[in-house]
Amino acid sequence: MNENTIVLRTPNERLALRLSRHTVKIVAVLGAILLASVFISLCLGSHTTSPTDVLQALIAPGESDMTLIVREIRLPRILLAVLVGAALGVAGLLLQGLVRNPLASPDVIGITSGASAAAVFLLTIGGVAQGSPLLPVSAIAGAFAVALTILSLAWLKHVTPGQLVLVGIGMASAMGALITLMIVMSPDTPAMNAYLWLTGSLYAAQWGDIFGLLPWLAIFLPLAVSRARHLDIMAMGDDMATSLGSALNLNRFVLLLSAVALAGSAVAFAGGLSFIGLVAPHMARNLSRSGATGLAIIAAMVGALILLYADLIGRIGFAPRDLPAGVFVACIGAPYFVYQLYRMKR
Repeated sequence: MNENTIVLRTPNERLALRLSRHTVKIVAVLGAILLASVFISLCLGSHTTSPTDVLQALIAPGESDMTLIVREIRLPRILLAVLVGAALGVAGLLLQGLVRNPLASPDVIGITSGASAAAVFLLTIGGVAQGSPLLPVSAIAGAFAVALTILSLAWLKHVTPGQLVLVGIGMASAMGALITLMIVMSPDTPAMNAYLWLTGSLYAAQWGDIFGLLPWLAIFLPLAVSRARHLDIMAMGDDMATSLGSALNLNRFVLLLSAVALAGSAVAFAGGLSFIGLVAPHMARNLSRSGATGLAIIAAMVGALILLYADLIGRIGFAPRDLPAGVFVACIGAPYFVYQLYRMKR
């Protein structure tokens, strides 16, 4: 083993992850920043709480109002932001590697829109309440349908990366039109609930949302990280990957399924958040030049931090109003998308 790398193995040695020492340091620093950010977020809100009171509420909860605020209102919302941001960051990294385009992300190429369309159908026409276990299933099905449509063009019709983004933008526009039609045709209350959900808000997050999202992430986040190394081989080209013994189609399917499941489940529980899957992988590459495995871990942490702080700004920046986190994510992501287009042109 090279002295500049660290290999992590499972006890039965069926799985091994190789990370550079620089990547491990970056992950450790980001992990510390994330933990500190979670604690700071627990202290801030409409009623600012001292760090001592927060620790008291977490370690020795009682029947006080402060315990209710910290454990039942703030903590589920903060944890949901971390989990959703991590899922979208990893999904964006996988899609960028699969289609070999730095502009690919779940929202840019229409996957998020497909998930949103399926979820809005249940919310408006199906009469399903937000938080239902049917939402993530339908969202993943909608996302997977759009993903297969777009990626089949890339693999079967030899669409260029630039054309692929245009096809994805077209699919996102079509899904957006379908969503608008469903909202207009539905009664006022379901339409308003669906509209607020589409903005990407973590408002009124509950422990049920955490427990509903966790099984999806528990399966597909480790699967994505363990399989991410195949993206490095795919980047060499199909012929080279095949000659190196990679099961190309199987790995593509597993990575695509992981990306779609992560994006779809995140959308189901947090709404139509945009641009995290675009920005987080690029920030991860700026922090580390490691392989895809290390980048997946870093992208997860960066995505979690982006959404956590976007939600924090929405909670305390415009008090007493509680603005959706998706508004502030879009304020960062849209200019970044234009910047990446400019870089590609250069």
